[in-house]
Amino acid sequence: MSVGDVTQDEYYLDSSRTYGDGGSIALQNALELFLQRPELGLVWMAYDSNKPVGICVVCFAISTSIGAVVAKLDDVFVATGRQNQGIGSILLASLKKELRQLGVRRIDTSVHFQNNQARHFYSKHNFCSLSEERLSCLL
Repeated sequence: MSVGDVTQDEYYLDSSRTYGDGGSIALQNALELFLQRPELGLVWMAYDSNKPVGICVVCFAISTSIGAVVAKLDDVFVATGRQNQGIGSILLASLKKELRQLGVRRIDTSVHFQNNQARHFYSKHNFCSLSEERLSCLL
């Protein structure tokens, strides 16, 4: 399963150039980094009959405001044709449980301003707007 067909996601495409999307090569490099340096984060997957149906990619950081490790939820994807079946909710609930066990104190994510479906999903799972805009600077 790929992380998703982002070439069809209008919200992804709207901002991908700004943060330096490197396509499938960058994805492969990121997955290799998680294997080489698991302290940086994790890839959390949901399966149905041994077939992957959902994935979350999480990176760890230290928050000076909470004084602990936090997680940045970078990618969430449910397989095409499997959306609206509760898979994303189950995936996120199990991820939250795992992160609590690891001592992670907060999950941060971002949502495109016009992606109302994603905003509703996160709101349903107790994510709150910070009334801030995510900014990016390529190095």
